[in-house]
Amino acid sequence: MPRRFFKRYMPTPESIKGSKSLRFLGALIHDPNLWHLNRHSVSRAMAIGLFWAMIPMPLQMVAAAFVAIPARANLPISVGLVWLTNPITMPPVFYCSYKFGAWMTGTPPLRMPDSITLGWIGHVLQTHWQSLYLGSFVLGLLFAGLGYVATNTYWHWWVRRSWRKRQEKRRQRGSQL
Repeated sequence: MPRRFFKRYMPTPESIKGSKSLRFLGALIHDPNLWHLNRHSVSRAMAIGLFWAMIPMPLQMVAAAFVAIPARANLPISVGLVWLTNPITMPPVFYCSYKFGAWMTGTPPLRMPDSITLGWIGHVLQTHWQSLYLGSFVLGLLFAGLGYVATNTYWHWWVRRSWRKRQEKRRQRGSQL
């Protein structure tokens, strides 16, 4: 079952609950549904994590956690997926988001310069932020929906496959007797 895959890489609920940086959440963090690995909580977590990964803002992990708690999504998966956009992947992902947003608004996109400087980044953020955030928001919604549907579909497939294997084993044992 996919549960084993996720459990292998997730921290334990006790280690997260004991974290000093999360004490301000109080009893909210102790909801067992935030730690369950079932089809619904993992699918919601995929959607939340993928959405916030696409939004260019500081503290994406905090935003994902604040949405995951009331949505009763798996908290470690929601927060961990935000790291899809890390310092290495951010430039190409956000540049594609910007180009998509520029296409949606009908504005001509900027071309990448030969060398990226902080001054160029500041200029782009001041003059073209609407295209960046529109593209990021729409792509975030798109990837969230795709992540939700793909996770749900994969989980259904895995359970059906496992069920068929167990039935086949029972039939084989029954015919051997």
